[in-house]
Amino acid sequence: MKRRDLLAGITLSSLQGQSQPPRAQSLYIPKAHLVEDRRFLHDFMDEFSLVELVTAAPEVRITHIPVLLDRGSGGYGKIYGHVSRQNPQSRTLDGEHSAVIVFRGPHSYISPSWYAKPDAVPTWNFAVVHATGRLKPITEKMALHDLLARLIAKFESSRNSGYDFAKLPESYRYRLMEGIIGFEMDVEQLEGKFKLGQERVEADRAGVLKNLKSRKKERLIEELTAS
Repeated sequence: MKRRDLLAGITLSSLQGQSQPPRAQSLYIPKAHLVEDRRFLHDFMDEFSLVELVTAAPEVRITHIPVLLDRGSGGYGKIYGHVSRQNPQSRTLDGEHSAVIVFRGPHSYISPSWYAKPDAVPTWNFAVVHATGRLKPITEKMALHDLLARLIAKFESSRNSGYDFAKLPESYRYRLMEGIIGFEMDVEQLEGKFKLGQERVEADRAGVLKNLKSRKKERLIEELTAS
C-alpha cells in the first residue's frame, strides 16, 4: 500500500465512514486516528494478513498465523485460519470464546526534530486493524482442505512458483491436516487505528514524510534469516 494511497484512503474514510453499533473497544483510538471505512480496512487486512490471534481463556495467549478474509460474508466479513492441535489456544475454537485478530501494518519512531517546531515529545506512528468475534472450529475434512488450498493460493498466486497443493498425494495432505484445527470467525466488530500524524499541521506532516524516506530501515526477513 503506497503512502499516498494510504493517506488518500484515510481521507476518504473520514467522509464515508460506516458507523458500527456501540461496543467496548479492544484498543484506545483517538478520534483523529479512527478509520471506519470498511473497504479501506478490508484492503489493509488483505495486504497485512500475518496476524496475531489473541484469546483470553483460560489465560491470555497469542498465536502468529496467516489468515484469509472473506469480505462478502456477514456485516464485516469472515476470517479463516488454522492453528496446531498442540497449541493450547485450539481449545478456544468452540464457538463460545471471543478473540481479537490483530492486523499490523508499517510503523516507525517519529522524532520531534522532524516537526516545524520541535518543542514536542517523541512518538511512534503505526497502523493496525482489530477484528473481534467468536472462533468456530472447522472440523469437516473437505472444508478444512478447501481452507488450506485457498490460503496457499492467496500467497502463491503472485509468485508463479508452480507449486500446486492439489498435486500433493492425497494421503500426504490428509495426514498433515490431522495436526491442525481450522477455524472461522464472523467479524462482529472492526476497529481501525491509523496513527500517522494526520492531525498535525501541514509543515509537520511534510517533515515526517521527508525524514521517513531517509531513516534507517528495519532488517528484511532475508537479512535476518542470513544473520
